Amino acid sequence: MSTNDTTDPLEAVRTQLENEIPDDLVVSRVAYEGPELVIYTETPRKFAERDGLIRRLASTLRKRITVRPAAGTQLDPAEAKPKILELIPEEAGITNLQFYPATGEVLIEAEKPGLVIGRRASTLREITQEVGWTPDVLRTPPMESSTVDNVRNFLMQERDDRRDFLERVGTSIHREQTKDTDWVRVTTLGCCREVGRASFVLSTPETRVLIDCGDKPGAEGEVPYLQVPEANPIADLDAVVLTHAHLDHSALLPLLFKYGYDGPVYTTEPTRDLMGLLQLDYLDVAAKEGRTPPYDSEMVREELKHTITLDYGDVTDIAPDIKLTFHNAGHILGSAVSHFHIGDGFHNVVFSGDVHYTDTRLFNGASNDFPRVETLVMESTYGRRDDYQTDQEDSERKLTEVISETIEQDGKVLIPAFAVGRSQEIMLVLEEAMREGRIPEVPVHLDGMIWEATAIHTTYPEYLRDDLRDRIFHDDANPFLAEQFNHIDAGEEERQEVADGGPCIILSTSGMVEGGPIMSWLRHVGGQDDGTMVFVGYQAQGTLGRRIQNGWDEIPVSDRDGRGGRGSTISLNMNVETVDGFSGHADRQGLENFVRTMNPRPEKVLCVHGDESSTQDLSSALYHEFNMRTFAPKNLETFRFV
Repeated sequence: MSTNDTTDPLEAVRTQLENEIPDDLVVSRVAYEGPELVIYTETPRKFAERDGLIRRLASTLRKRITVRPAAGTQLDPAEAKPKILELIPEEAGITNLQFYPATGEVLIEAEKPGLVIGRRASTLREITQEVGWTPDVLRTPPMESSTVDNVRNFLMQERDDRRDFLERVGTSIHREQTKDTDWVRVTTLGCCREVGRASFVLSTPETRVLIDCGDKPGAEGEVPYLQVPEANPIADLDAVVLTHAHLDHSALLPLLFKYGYDGPVYTTEPTRDLMGLLQLDYLDVAAKEGRTPPYDSEMVREELKHTITLDYGDVTDIAPDIKLTFHNAGHILGSAVSHFHIGDGFHNVVFSGDVHYTDTRLFNGASNDFPRVETLVMESTYGRRDDYQTDQEDSERKLTEVISETIEQDGKVLIPAFAVGRSQEIMLVLEEAMREGRIPEVPVHLDGMIWEATAIHTTYPEYLRDDLRDRIFHDDANPFLAEQFNHIDAGEEERQEVADGGPCIILSTSGMVEGGPIMSWLRHVGGQDDGTMVFVGYQAQGTLGRRIQNGWDEIPVSDRDGRGGRGSTISLNMNVETVDGFSGHADRQGLENFVRTMNPRPEKVLCVHGDESSTQDLSSALYHEFNMRTFAPKNLETFRFV
């Protein structure tokens, strides 16, 4: 991370602050912690009494501001705790209250955090006025999540180290800019004319930012071109931005810390949690398959320690000349369209990440309204001219018909599903169809990480569609807690019981049949000719899922739960169906509509994250339809935009 600052900007900020605030407020110290300006004060109660002061200061200084009490100005925790509990309504469901004297913060975990916050943060201000501590509020997951618990506990344990890290990042972000912003470049390190290993470098004369760092499904060893000069030295990158948690975007991000990177990883809060879950599983699958992964779990912890989470719509300084804003991408939980504002209005670049243009049962469709944008780096997974997905209602109808026919024959339905996104979408379809009597009520077994990923979804309902969010808030209406859903948590013994039992539905990872428990299910039920295997997600070229779609019926299975190895083969006797329309990606029409309705419409578009025909077809179509400059780049190309 670059740290070539020549002056300390904090003295000027402190002087400006003291000129803006009333005389009876005391500023003990100011510090940058990441993108935030933290004000330590001996008068926290008086700060809290002045409604609107922080908003006004943030607007004047154009900074995100947090106020914390100076040491010794707050009540003793034993005295503060009962007073805090008196101020918060009992129905908020407080599950944890923890004090951090070093920062003057009190962590409050609650089942209903809105009741802790109060209208326009009124209860938070009352807490500070009464006890002097600054509240930090988190939601208690409606479904118990070991991932959420582990991430939160780890970050709490690392709180002191993180504060040092954040102050160092803040110094770097707010350093004096030493070079004029007179060009902007993007270098493609992966996912060009291919799906997978997404990675780009966005650079200016002052700053270098890496966007995503993923692997390539079905192509072990094909990694982003991190060795090229544009990406090096990796230790001197200013920032890393992660658009979402899927492994083709996130799998190799911990590798950066192995190579000496020590800077921030910007992402959303749910992406942070899902990223850790999927990366640790990535290591576990590699070990089961006898492969040596490129990093270990310690690097995942380092990565988590370096995350800085942002909400959708928060405009955030990440370098002296770059502001980052995340917008909903509609793809999976926490996925983000990333808007980079470079220089003082010099140039604006949007990285779409993976997007879904229209609403789904889980998410609102992707946001494409920006203050300014000149260049768009656009995914093209379904960019071919004939890549039109089935209408979602038709897809759901076909899925329920396939399930009903199979169950009527006393068969089992096996659905390979991505743990994050598609599984929860299918769960919602199944829950509603059973509730309304459109398919028989049978057990729905969830294997792999699906249960844990679902619990993470319920932890962040603000990222879901409004109607689904409201149902999650009510335990008796939470669709993910329907009694049909069974978590497979007893391994092979439980799988054998299911295989020997009656009709049921099995959702299992991995979604492309590349290792994981789906391989065990193929051994257990793949030979049953009254069953059906249903693909509901994209199957990349070279994956076993794609081969089965194309007619393979002799499936290689190893002695471990992985693919390949010196194992045997099984005969796949199940019917094989593909039901389009459940993809988390926009189809060709959705991609065109994303650009058509984009406000403002970009001048240039780079079509990436699709095979050669997808990227070239979409590039050509956008050029002819909108008369804009379009490109279908190869890996290792660099584009200068200004």
